[in-house]
Amino acid sequence: MYAKNAWKKYSGEALQQVMAFNEEYKHFISVGKTERACVNEAVRLAETKGFKNLKEFDTLKTGDKVYVTNKGKNVAVMVIGKNKVEDGLRVLGAHIDSPRIDVKQNPLYESNNFCLMDTHYYGGIKKYQWVTIPLAIYGVVCKKDGSVIDVVIGDDENDPVVGISDLLIHLSGDQMQKTAAKVIEGEALDVTLGSMPLEGEEKNAVKANVLKLLKEKYDFDEEDFLSAELEIVPAGKARDYGLDRSMVAGYGHDDRVCAYTSLMAVLDTPACEYTTCAILVDKEEVGSIGATGAQSKWFENVVAELVNLTDTYSELKVRHALENTKMLSSDVSVGFDPLFPGVTESKNTAYLGNGICFNKYTGSRGKSGCNDAMPEFMAEIRKVMDEENVHFQTAEIGKVDQGGGGTIAYILGNYNMNVIDAGIAVLNMHAPMEIVSKVDVYEAYLGYKAFISKL
Repeated sequence: MYAKNAWKKYSGEALQQVMAFNEEYKHFISVGKTERACVNEAVRLAETKGFKNLKEFDTLKTGDKVYVTNKGKNVAVMVIGKNKVEDGLRVLGAHIDSPRIDVKQNPLYESNNFCLMDTHYYGGIKKYQWVTIPLAIYGVVCKKDGSVIDVVIGDDENDPVVGISDLLIHLSGDQMQKTAAKVIEGEALDVTLGSMPLEGEEKNAVKANVLKLLKEKYDFDEEDFLSAELEIVPAGKARDYGLDRSMVAGYGHDDRVCAYTSLMAVLDTPACEYTTCAILVDKEEVGSIGATGAQSKWFENVVAELVNLTDTYSELKVRHALENTKMLSSDVSVGFDPLFPGVTESKNTAYLGNGICFNKYTGSRGKSGCNDAMPEFMAEIRKVMDEENVHFQTAEIGKVDQGGGGTIAYILGNYNMNVIDAGIAVLNMHAPMEIVSKVDVYEAYLGYKAFISKL
């Protein structure tokens, strides 16, 4: 059903299913505040549904359920289909990194009785949104002896939180004259860690006390920050939003809402004609680069492994498999905001509550940097969505000259596969608190299931 309010479809037990599904999703983004945490949770969910690590298999057959990870930041879950892998896969691809604040390698310093942590923001953010809110610290510290320490501070109810201070309004005359881009500078996003000196210390006593506390709880020293990966994220769990509880407020909907729905679509769908796959990747917010980004050869290598374990291997079969694959680049779209109607064009924007959203092309202005999907592919998708009674809509990312964006679709399109962006409308995108509609979350799940099983 095109561009219809999806809430009208649900009542009674069906409505309860929508709400129950979103409770599980709220848990996923509440515990999955980093890429590594998302991978760990995805593996846990996969294993509860009978999926096994690809390393455990010498051969693969129809119906086998497998997963594979990469460097703790990528995961792919797959159900082997009836057709040969060479005939192509049905892939749902999402990213699990979100805009945040990263900790620098030499971060700690003391200033005027405060211990602070120096940072570098990750991805596109409005820096002023990240001050004066409760923040948590997530990540890993890797020591020279090879041990890896998981760090989580700020989300347990007994934990302290940290934060970034801002200037009080009474003294903000000069600050308030700056543009929004400059009112908080990147080098001013330093996190306050403490203000209590360590007894007996004369120099940098507050910093010494913070280091002592970290040593006691996590057993690492200041030098170990050199090989740490610590992320500053909003503290607190995802919550129902709106008096009618129709929405979810939380950190990281972009793009973990599509990651979760894509993951669950594959986990909940038995063997189909084609091998089904959900691939969750990293680094999308900074260009999909590096060993864990979509531009990595990792997914290509996974497809090669599938060919090798299901058939007589040849490089040509791997090329055929990639070219014959059909994919949804599962990523969010800008949701229409009634407070800011001027940046979108009403006929071609996504509305909360109207179901899964397809973006035939993304990019900016003259479609720069976009993946422009084939109309034949869009027609196939429309047919499947209608047959499966999935509510969907189409959209662009704002007015033509206003801005734009993009995701991993164009990267996988380089393999000559059919790819289109398909995701969920989001308000407050890239803010510490983003908003999605619960019915869109559920319709995306249904849409992803329809795509991998019927197309």
